[in-house]
Amino acid sequence: MSVQDMLFQFLGGLGLFLFGIKYLGEGLQNSAGDRLRNILDSLTTNPYTGVLTGLFFTILIQSSSATTVMTVGLVNARMLTLRQAVGIIMGANIGTTFTTFIIGFDAAAYGLPLLAVGGFFVFFIRSYKYISIGRILFGLGALFFGIQLKASGIEPLQVLDFKNLNDHLNDQPFLGIAIGTLATMFMQSSSATVGILQQMFSMDWIHLNGALAVLFGENIGTTITAVIAAIGASQNAKRAALVHVLFNVIGTVIFFIFFIPYKSIIEWFARTMNLQPAMEIAFAHGFFNVASVIILFPFISLLVYAVTRLIRDDEWTVDTQTVKLDEKVINSSAEFALHQARQELLKMAAYSRDGLRLALLFFQTRKNRYADTAMQYEEEINRFDRQITKFLVKLSIHSLSKNESTEHTMLLNLCKDIERVGDHMKNMIDLVCFMARNNIKLSEVTSRDFENMMILTQSCLEKAIKALETNNKFMAEEVLSIEDDIDEMERTLRKKHIQDINNNLSTGQESVVYVDFISNLERIGDHSVNIAEAVLER
Repeated sequence: MSVQDMLFQFLGGLGLFLFGIKYLGEGLQNSAGDRLRNILDSLTTNPYTGVLTGLFFTILIQSSSATTVMTVGLVNARMLTLRQAVGIIMGANIGTTFTTFIIGFDAAAYGLPLLAVGGFFVFFIRSYKYISIGRILFGLGALFFGIQLKASGIEPLQVLDFKNLNDHLNDQPFLGIAIGTLATMFMQSSSATVGILQQMFSMDWIHLNGALAVLFGENIGTTITAVIAAIGASQNAKRAALVHVLFNVIGTVIFFIFFIPYKSIIEWFARTMNLQPAMEIAFAHGFFNVASVIILFPFISLLVYAVTRLIRDDEWTVDTQTVKLDEKVINSSAEFALHQARQELLKMAAYSRDGLRLALLFFQTRKNRYADTAMQYEEEINRFDRQITKFLVKLSIHSLSKNESTEHTMLLNLCKDIERVGDHMKNMIDLVCFMARNNIKLSEVTSRDFENMMILTQSCLEKAIKALETNNKFMAEEVLSIEDDIDEMERTLRKKHIQDINNNLSTGQESVVYVDFISNLERIGDHSVNIAEAVLER
């Protein structure tokens, strides 16, 4: 294979790999949604179960890279928190050692069959559920086949004779670390690198000193997969990838400092258990990863703090939060369950307030970052709506007092009001995008009218949410007054618009934008009134 062929195959595999990551994440989110998040939430309720989850998934698919990539993808999709991801990544580091001990299935070999089955589901089955499953299979197949292509593209490197480097590796362990790091970065598979290392050690091409140094480098090099997966992802996804890098680098530094005792332990076990050379490397690999997890496990919070400080939230990143609703309390205390639902509802309301503020900024500036962040808020509003509604429906089958029943009904109604605010906010962003695509320009007077109505509507919603947070009835009365002004402004603008149509000052497309825009603002005002009236009726 020529150098050009190797390069093209590697780059093609990399592109297919990145496509697989994206398509797999979208399929998982569309198919499982909150169910997948809930399953992983239940499996990763604490760092211990997080490690076990990462261990289980990696043993199942025989690829720590795939587990880590999926974890980064789920963090990016806001299905996992950063703290949960750290435990899974640690578990994946242990799980990958099983590949060197047992003969697992070759995940890359299943790439083409998965692509075929996934493609069949996507193109020939009309059920939305099976289309989502097809996307998962197709994305997973693309990911595995991409890894296979990349590895095949540099396969000729496997036949290089490193025997002449043996003396250098014994005297210069940093060279071994560099070789292990670069080889794994190119291979995109730590298992492949360790497999080659086992063969070289068995053939006495490399001594234990050099082999352990290469093994250290392999643990650093394997982090490149997560780094690639985090390119263009959210801040938390980048942090999850950085945790993986820090974890393996810190583990390497620790074992490098205690290299002599580590080597002695490996040699003692090899003599005591009469290990074959390949199994000696497997044992060294397993000991390194398990010991690293044991040493660094107590410092998970410190790792999370460090990566949060190193990769700070930018102004346009939504601070996502877990919906804290414990269904166990439904059977024990309806009052406390309602309190939980109310607290989460207030978080949801805050998202709607911040999202509407960004929608206004998008209208004023046409800068996409405002629209992108507002849409993140809208996604969070929908997520909170689904989980709060599900929680309250489960609560409804239990016996509630009259006051509890009133509160329960109020929370259900408010949840829908706030969710609808998010929908209207999204509609306005879509209208601004429609204007940009179709080169629709509003007059200066019309733009000012829209802006004034948006500011008034924003004030109305903010006061309604503040009244709900503080149970302030005086502020709730203010909301009713502001909403009257919004209604009056809406009527005035409609009359003005009709006059413009009669005078041929407005086109059909402009008319659609005009009517829809003020209608969405008026409806947000109505939902704000519903929130205020709930405060007044308490």
